[in-house]
Amino acid sequence: MNDRTAISSDSPTVRDNPEQNRFEVLVGETLAGFADYRRSEGRIDFTHTEVFEQFGGRGLAKTLAAASLDEARAQGLAVRPYCPLYARFIAKNSDYLDLVAEGDRAEFDLA
Repeated sequence: MNDRTAISSDSPTVRDNPEQNRFEVLVGETLAGFADYRRSEGRIDFTHTEVFEQFGGRGLAKTLAAASLDEARAQGLAVRPYCPLYARFIAKNSDYLDLVAEGDRAEFDLA
């Protein structure tokens, strides 16, 4: 199998795992963390994010958030960031704010 997305064994990659309802970040071939979600018609709710301790401090949570939000945008999905990491990430990266419906922003302190 040829994996063209992996540049080296230490390059993080993000993939959607719909069977588990989560996006996963991998370092090489090793699962390093995940972001759980719930999908409904036209929307994705991010509920929990975890990066495993041995992979901490590498910015993998930010990589995971950015890639999964980019995928939500590509699929035309509105985002509800119930996970505090996602809410903080969107607050600090205003180019993702448009993914959260205006009527939902106050609920996530994004107004």
